[in-house]
Amino acid sequence: MRFRHADAVRLDHPGLTAGVLYATGIDARADVGPRVAEYTARASERLAAEGAEGGFPEVLAWRRAFARMGLKPTQYRCASESLLRRLRKEGSLPRIHPVVDLCNAVSAAYAVPVAALDADRIAGPLFEVRYARGDEEYTTFGGAVEHPAPGEVIFADSAGRSHARRWTNRQSGHSAVGEHTRRILVVAEALHEGGEAVVPELLKTVAEELAAHWPAEPATAVLTSAAPEFVFPDAGKPTG
Repeated sequence: MRFRHADAVRLDHPGLTAGVLYATGIDARADVGPRVAEYTARASERLAAEGAEGGFPEVLAWRRAFARMGLKPTQYRCASESLLRRLRKEGSLPRIHPVVDLCNAVSAAYAVPVAALDADRIAGPLFEVRYARGDEEYTTFGGAVEHPAPGEVIFADSAGRSHARRWTNRQSGHSAVGEHTRRILVVAEALHEGGEAVVPELLKTVAEELAAHWPAEPATAVLTSAAPEFVFPDAGKPTG
């Protein structure tokens, strides 16, 4: 299976830097608590030093992108902004699954949206960040089915299923990482100036943490206009 950003998305957002990680051997038994605490502490220290997350360059870049897409930035926030906002207001992040907890904490520490998906719930051969046609199906965490609006940026698989709405705003319950998850796809996306340096560092951080807590050998790639696709390194076929 291949992962990529559609040419139209890259053309409209030339500042995009995207990183992808794929790993197998995942389960829900790892204790990532101490590492999560370290990354959330880093995020909290930055909030205390710089003020609310809305002023972070990483977040402002996504707010501008959302505004260009016709979305009200204070109503629809990118994932990292939502995490930072919750951390600032509540002092902690929700505990969901070791992989998700780790990715959320790293996302908050770097202020960059990070999506963690169950790779076996994505239908190949192509998984693409593209503009919606309007006939795709998105499943909420509550089980309801929605249809993204035409022109909305989504994560779409080959079966016409949307695994995220409004780009980095909300993931789907269909491919959420859970007890059943054994293979994961992690996607990090930055739009701010300097993202080309931050995303590789973030990917390296997640890869090292996964290798330290699971029998995983993560494969990573930074996607560019010259090398826009990531090919899953094993022969397994996601079921969708």
